[in-house]
Amino acid sequence: MTRTNRRLSTALALAAMLGAPLAAMADPVAYPEGYRHWHHAKSMVIHDGHPLADPFAGIHHIYVNDPALEGLQTGRYADGSVFVFDLLQAEHGDEVLTEGERKLVGVMVKGAETYQETGGWGFEGFAGDSRDQRLVSDGGQACFACHQSQADSDYVFTRWRP
Repeated sequence: MTRTNRRLSTALALAAMLGAPLAAMADPVAYPEGYRHWHHAKSMVIHDGHPLADPFAGIHHIYVNDPALEGLQTGRYADGSVFVFDLLQAEHGDEVLTEGERKLVGVMVKGAETYQETGGWGFEGFAGDSRDQRLVSDGGQACFACHQSQADSDYVFTRWRP
């Protein structure tokens, strides 16, 4: 496990231990096979110094499936809507910022009944390029705690940009 993945695992575990109640055992969130062929919703870079830089510094690409794209446009997310947060190292050199190795693949899937404890969304993180090394150990509570600031948009940070 890389140092970054250990820090991410530690941060998520610490958030769970600091009072985030464990959610009822909901269905595990599956790895989003083929997500890079979905709709690219946005990209962003988190720099060192940002409150979420440790462990989320890097280049973020957000991909959405068809139901999530419709939700971005309408503000209503149907069950089965999926957001993928593809986080890559940011490599600096020769006056250019490029993608480095993958740090994690974060997944947010809408399931109103299945994930009631986390606002109707299931959360998971997969370490690096792994499809089975899971990083979320608290039922998504730490992820949801951050997403609660977006309650007015069904806990979604990404906005539609026509």
